[in-house]
Amino acid sequence: MCDKHDILLIADEVICGFGRTGEWFGTNTFGIEPDLITMAKGLSSGYLPIAATGVSDRVANMIIDNGGEFYHGYTYSGHPVAAAVALRNIEIIERENLVQKTKTETGPYLAKKLEEIKDHPLVGEVRCIGLIGGIELTKNKQTREGFAPAGRVGTMCRDHFFKRNAIMRACGDTMVLSPPLIIQPAEIDELVGVLRQCLDATAKDLGIL
Repeated sequence: MCDKHDILLIADEVICGFGRTGEWFGTNTFGIEPDLITMAKGLSSGYLPIAATGVSDRVANMIIDNGGEFYHGYTYSGHPVAAAVALRNIEIIERENLVQKTKTETGPYLAKKLEEIKDHPLVGEVRCIGLIGGIELTKNKQTREGFAPAGRVGTMCRDHFFKRNAIMRACGDTMVLSPPLIIQPAEIDELVGVLRQCLDATAKDLGIL
């Protein structure tokens, strides 16, 4: 569609970039060729703040041909400490073969374990690719009717995670998890075990269990 109508495609790889989906970028996973890519925490695994924008030749050449120079910058652009951390982080990802492990080992294992909670009365759908997953909470498993007001039940479930010294993000009533690329199967077992505990606790709060 973008090619047909000559529209630039910008891919947000802040979360999906650097191995999260089992490829270096989410666009690789889905066979997409964007014109611009935004990148951030995956560059340094969050150890230091750093972000970048990847620009295709098509875009860069247009700017250069019409403006004479492809230039932009901010006070902290190219900060040597953040850049050094990013380079070492990428080196570790490559050395430990974490992208391939996410694709063939830990990612499929996480998907398998998440499938095991589909029988829970609160779970309407489970989605997982690589090491990023979403668990949609629904009022009715058959009709997939949502809760009202939206986001209330997701927040309840999230708070149960906090009480167990664990973190899971609530996007509305969808629980989202993206564990570190170095996670091991035993840790995935523990994570999904805590997830089921929190789902049970939330269901009890709602009078379902």
